[in-house]
Amino acid sequence: MRRAVLFGAIAIFLLIGSRGASEPAGSPESLEGRVERGPVSVTLVLRPAAPVIGDVLELELEVRSEPDVEVLMPEFGEALGRFEIVDFAPSQRLDDEGRTLSRQRYRLQPSRSGAQSIPPLRVEFVDRRPGRDLAPAGEDAYEILTERLVLEVGRILEADAPLDLEQPHPDLGPRRTGLGSPWAWGLGGLALLVAAAPFAWRAWQAGLARRRQRSAYEIARAALDALLAGGRPNAARMDAFYVELSLIVRSYLEDRFGLRSPELTTQEFLTEMGRSPDLARSHQQLLRGFLTQADLVKFAGLRPDAEAVGDSIASAERFLEETRGQVRSEALGGDLAEGERNA
Repeated sequence: MRRAVLFGAIAIFLLIGSRGASEPAGSPESLEGRVERGPVSVTLVLRPAAPVIGDVLELELEVRSEPDVEVLMPEFGEALGRFEIVDFAPSQRLDDEGRTLSRQRYRLQPSRSGAQSIPPLRVEFVDRRPGRDLAPAGEDAYEILTERLVLEVGRILEADAPLDLEQPHPDLGPRRTGLGSPWAWGLGGLALLVAAAPFAWRAWQAGLARRRQRSAYEIARAALDALLAGGRPNAARMDAFYVELSLIVRSYLEDRFGLRSPELTTQEFLTEMGRSPDLARSHQQLLRGFLTQADLVKFAGLRPDAEAVGDSIASAERFLEETRGQVRSEALGGDLAEGERNA
């Protein structure tokens, strides 16, 4: 029994040894080309060396240059049009000796099997070292061409592989013509309702927003009429009048355009207003002057004359009237209303 086991182990060892001897020693896993010119060395590596169709090839272009040498790497995809570019990653760093190490890594996929090649890639550089010529006479830069890397892309199936087809499946019988069970219809209807629910919710919310924006004018107009019914303010009522007038306009802006106006300072609001896509530039300028005037009255003790008070009232009324038919673009899903387009 022990002798049989010993002979079996020897046979397996000899079989493995014969297979290892039949493979070429040091078979390359990658193709590599290297070229140098003056202060620049270029290395091009392709892996794997023997791909099959469907494999992704890794191509790495590495350029080392001395200090004060400006390197111009190839443009993205230059000379690689016959391959599909799956990924691209450029990088650059300095090594321990102060040389610049520039890399371009491609992941490529061949479109067909058979003989393929990576054509020469062009690297340019300008020599800015003291006492050196920047470029050859009459040229903008020095040029280096990499070696052409030739590879064989194998097929998934060998050329002599059998292509026997499976036998066709037997006849499955006549197709059912029934409408299905009520449970199936019920589940299908429930699935449709679930899928349509988000869209219905958004449409309902948009409708609410439109109704709220249309009523914003009516609320602001009523409040302004009530304020003006008390007559023009005298010096004692000037602060309270401008506080109420600016509050009417700010509340209207919040309801109509969604701007958080009442709780912001004037400067914060003007910044927020400048980013709004719903306010025309003319309206922004009108509001800027109106709010600035109101702040001067409320905080700086300004006492405007009757003409200035009338201008402030006219600015508020003009802004309400010119934007009463305007609806926020957000409420319409990005489409502008007719009044907004004409603003």
